[in-house]
Amino acid sequence: MAVRALISAAVGATLLLAPTAAAVDDPTAQELAEEAESNLLDAKSVHLKLTDRSADTETSRTQPTSMDLSLDRSGNCVGTMEMGSDSGSVEIVKRGDEVWMKPDTAFWKAQVPGGEGDAVAELFEDRYIHGSTDDALLKGMADTCDLSNFQRDVGSGSSPGTSSLKKGEETTRGGTEVIPLTGEVDGARTTLYVTADSPHLLVEAHQRGDATDVRLTFSEYDEPVPSRTPSADDTIDIDKLQDELQSV
Repeated sequence: MAVRALISAAVGATLLLAPTAAAVDDPTAQELAEEAESNLLDAKSVHLKLTDRSADTETSRTQPTSMDLSLDRSGNCVGTMEMGSDSGSVEIVKRGDEVWMKPDTAFWKAQVPGGEGDAVAELFEDRYIHGSTDDALLKGMADTCDLSNFQRDVGSGSSPGTSSLKKGEETTRGGTEVIPLTGEVDGARTTLYVTADSPHLLVEAHQRGDATDVRLTFSEYDEPVPSRTPSADDTIDIDKLQDELQSV
């Protein structure tokens, strides 16, 4: 998924830079990036937003062009995903091993072939599908909606090739004072925006190349994930899903 590729590339680039001595009050690009990576890997929770305008993603029915997720290391998550190729959007709620997923009409029409998509969309209108992380239908999105999985991908990201980061002039992102760190990874320009004040946190990452245009923002480090779950009246159990589909 693009979100994993971007973070692995952006963070992995810092591993190829030789450490440079610096004054404590004037950290190098290397030191800023390493601290931001460490704080991201140690975060108990985070609010993540993704925008992916890459050519392959925008024409895909299975890859998200945007995500807005609050997620933590305990397997809790709430947010939305919008799919490429005008293939609809999905609301998702996850508490531990339980998952609720509510696709919109466009999603059902894109995923269910023929005219049956309209019927399925009407059948499940405004209802969540409820199941667990063991259910194949829900597993893919459930894995995306887990901070521990995300951190594991970042921590195990391989170095992407020759790259370097340069420290830019202090600026702002979303009202936060940040320091931009720029470099090139596999032909794509990568910029990390790290908070100017300590602790140094990654607040935005952007990668842009010939076929790549991905932007990520991070906020609300260590803030609780909303705990409200859909009511029973608003859900349909995944075990009953097949029976309902057969009646369409």
